[in-house]
This record gives sequence, structure tokens and C-alpha cells, in this order.
Amino acid sequence: MRTLANILWFILNGFWMGLGWWFFGAIAAITIIGLPWARACFVIGQMTFLPFGREAVSRRDLTGVDDLGTGALGMLGNIVWFVCGGFWLAVGHLVWGVANCLTIIGIPFGIQHFKLAGLALFPVGKTIVMR
Repeated sequence: MRTLANILWFILNGFWMGLGWWFFGAIAAITIIGLPWARACFVIGQMTFLPFGREAVSRRDLTGVDDLGTGALGMLGNIVWFVCGGFWLAVGHLVWGVANCLTIIGIPFGIQHFKLAGLALFPVGKTIVMR
């Protein structure tokens, strides 16, 4: 079932949002300062192409240990990311989520978009795991 959902997701709207993540990653990669966000964009973009069976979790919750991205610097990184690109990616996911939720069949896809919108706002300190 997960494979079928990922195929439908990719065809219907995951491809475009994944490209959006990669676009912001390419912009961030142009500068040296943006390289950490660029890597995160490419990883999250890959998840956006096929999200079913994957989940973003806090590294603190996963490992039980604080690191650079889960502390004060991580919060600062999330603020910078929100201003530079996170807001627009979140808006894209929200628009697609609402559009998908207009049909009963699209509700699972809309829920995935809402999860990705939350991740788009504050990705620093998160990691992608398989469920």
C-alpha cells in the first residue's frame, strides 16, 4: 500500500514540491553560509518525492542527546531558515494540502502535505527515519 501511495503522490504533486525543496537547496548552496540548509533541503526534498513510510523526528528524541542543531544554535538556524525559505515552502505544502483535502481520496495526501509544512517551517534539529 505504501508503494502505491508513493507512486500516486509522486505523480499528482510530490514531484513539484520535491523540486521546490531542491530549488531552495540550490539557492542555499550558492553561498558558503547556506550549505547546512542546502543539505537539509536536498534530504527533505528526497523525502518529499516519496514521503509515505518516512517521518521527520527530532534528533534529541531519537538519540536522547543534545547536539548543535537541537540547542540554541538550532533555534537560530530555524529562524534564519524560516525567513529565507521555510515560509514559502510551508505555504506551498499548505496550498497542496488544502487542495488534496477537498476530495475524500486526497485526504491522506493532504495530511502528508501538512506534516511537510510543519517540517518546512522548522527543519533544523530533525532527521528523517523510516517507519
